[in-house]
Amino acid sequence: MPATKTGRRAFLGSVSAGLLAAAAEQPQALPVTRPRATSGDSVEPAWDELLTITVGHSKADIAGTDHRAIQAAVDYAAGHGGGVVRILPGTYRCRNAVYLRSGVHIKGSGPDTILIKEPSVKSSLVANADWYEREITLADPAGFRVGDGIVLRGRNPHNKGYDVRKFTLVARSGSRFKLDRMMTDNFWLAGDATATTLFSLFDGFQVSDVVIEDICLDGNRANNEFLNGNYVGCIFLRESNRVAMRRVVARNYNGDGISWQVAHDVRVEDCQCLDNANFGLHPGSGAQRAVMVGNRLDGNNIGLFFCWGVKWSLAENNSVSGSRSHGISLGHADTDNLVRANRVARSGEIGIRLRQEHGIAFCPNRNRIEANEVLDSGGEAGMGIDIEGRTETVSVVRNTITERRGPAKRIGVRISAEAREITLEGNRIEGVSIPVLDRRV
Repeated sequence: MPATKTGRRAFLGSVSAGLLAAAAEQPQALPVTRPRATSGDSVEPAWDELLTITVGHSKADIAGTDHRAIQAAVDYAAGHGGGVVRILPGTYRCRNAVYLRSGVHIKGSGPDTILIKEPSVKSSLVANADWYEREITLADPAGFRVGDGIVLRGRNPHNKGYDVRKFTLVARSGSRFKLDRMMTDNFWLAGDATATTLFSLFDGFQVSDVVIEDICLDGNRANNEFLNGNYVGCIFLRESNRVAMRRVVARNYNGDGISWQVAHDVRVEDCQCLDNANFGLHPGSGAQRAVMVGNRLDGNNIGLFFCWGVKWSLAENNSVSGSRSHGISLGHADTDNLVRANRVARSGEIGIRLRQEHGIAFCPNRNRIEANEVLDSGGEAGMGIDIEGRTETVSVVRNTITERRGPAKRIGVRISAEAREITLEGNRIEGVSIPVLDRRV
C-alpha cells in the first residue's frame, strides 16, 4: 500500500540518532587509553586473569548441587572485590535465590548448566506478625526449611491494599520461623496472610557491574504458584546498574522470564525467554537506557513489556513469537524508545501495542517503531500495530505487516481518535481487511 504521512513531518528522528547528537554537543575529553585500577572507578585495565571460583557437583573449588554452593562462590568473589564464578555442567536445585553481588561475573557452561526452582509450598499464618518483628508462625510448616526463600502476602489492614515482601527463613522452633530481617508491614490474620516459597533464581538488589551468561534457568512453572514480575522472575533486578545478561535461557517461570525495576543500563543480548506465564522481558519502573538485542522470546503472555517510565531504550533484532496476548507492548510513561528490526509473529491479540493506561499524562509518547516484521497477529479481529489513547509524536516507519490467514476483520495499523502527531511512512501492509484504521479522520 502507499505510504501514509500524518502529524509533524520533522519528527525527532530515531532515539539512537538523538542520543548521538546530544553527545556530540558535549565537550569531550581524550579517550582512556592507559587506565589504572583506581578505587571507585568502573574503568579497569584489561586484566589477563581474574579471581575465578568454580562450582560443580565434584572436582570444583566449591562442591555442591544447589543454590548454596553458588551463593558461597558469589560471596567469596565479592568479598575480594569481585571476580568470576564459573558454574560447571550439572543441574542445581534451588530452595532460595542466588543473591547477586556487585562486580561478580557468573558464567555457566551453556545449556548443560541448569538451575531449577524447587516446587513451591504455601501456608497461612496462625499468629499476627507485626511490622517490627522477625518471626512468623505457620499453620502447616511441612515443606518449609531453614534457608528457604519465601514471600509473605496479605491485605494491608490500614489501606486494604495487598502487601508482598521477600525474606529468608533463618531459624526454627516447630511452626515458628525467624526471618532474616525485620518486617516493614503488618501481616495479620484479618488480612489472610500467607507464606509461600517463591523467589527468583538470580536476585539483584542495589548491585552494579554484574554479568550473567551461558546458563539455563528453569522456573518449574507447573509446580509453582504465580507471582508477578514486580517481585520475581528467573532473573529479577531492582535499583541496580550496569548488569549484562548474555546467552541466558530463562524458561518456565510462573511469572516473568527476566525483569528489572529501577535498574539502568541493563543489557540483555542473545538470551531466550521461553514459555513463561507472564512477560518474557520486563523492563519496568523507571528503567533507563536498556538495550535488548538479538533475543528469542517465545510462548510468553507478552514477549517484551515496557512497563512504567522506561526511557531511552533499544529493542532491536529480537524474535518474538507465540505470545498469548501481545508481542511487544509500550505504555505508562514509556517514552523516547526505539523498537527496530524485530520479528513479531503469531501474537494472540496484537503484534505491537502502544497502550494508554492512566490518562493523557502517562501515554507512550516520542517512540519510534521502525523496520519491524509483524506477522499473523491475533484472531479474526487481530491488529498488527495499535496506537491507543492520547499517544503523541510516534513514528511508525518502514514496517512490514503481513497476514497470511485471510483478511477477516483484521487491521494493519489502528490509530485512536485522540492520538496526535503520528507519522506513518514507508510501511508495507498486506493481507488484512483494513490496512490503516485512522479514527482521527
